Amino acid sequence: MKIVLASHNKHKIAELKRILSQSIPEVEVYSLDEVGLTDEIEENGTTFAENATIKARAAAMSGYIGVGDDSGLEVNALGGAPGIYSARYAGEHGNDEANNQLLLQNLADKQDRSGAFVCAIACVFPEEPDNAHVFLGKTEGEILHAYRGNTGFGYDPLFYYPPMEKSYAEMTADEKNSISHRGRAMQLLVDFLVKNYNGV
Repeated sequence: MKIVLASHNKHKIAELKRILSQSIPEVEVYSLDEVGLTDEIEENGTTFAENATIKARAAAMSGYIGVGDDSGLEVNALGGAPGIYSARYAGEHGNDEANNQLLLQNLADKQDRSGAFVCAIACVFPEEPDNAHVFLGKTEGEILHAYRGNTGFGYDPLFYYPPMEKSYAEMTADEKNSISHRGRAMQLLVDFLVKNYNGV
């Protein structure tokens, strides 16, 4: 089985590869760059599921199974923001430091610091481009007042998961994958592939 992850983000690709290969040893996983799809994908959906599906369909144009991921942080005191705009919350796409600083600034006078990481994973088979299988994962937590931890990426240093008493950025890769929004959505995808496709 060959899968193309619809991403250029090296951190995200490494995380998804790790989860997939642990569950399906025979799987071959490629990034968009590795299959020659270098154009930017326009994410014009209004939900995580819609954006994940757009990306998965683009990846499936490679002739392999396309998997798209869209995820972000929803903060209750901010009306669900930054939501689908998490990666470009401060304006520039992928500027983690600016995004984190804006989040702290916008929460400065808020008592409620609860929120959740949400992930939608879409899977599209090249022979059925109109039929997307979407899996959702969610992890509830709290937004810290200051960074904790040195691993991960994005909002990980500010997202605290009470049951483990750690921020995402204080967890090992295996710890994070076991409880993270993306890990949960990916496990649903893996279960789907194992159940529905023999010889995986």
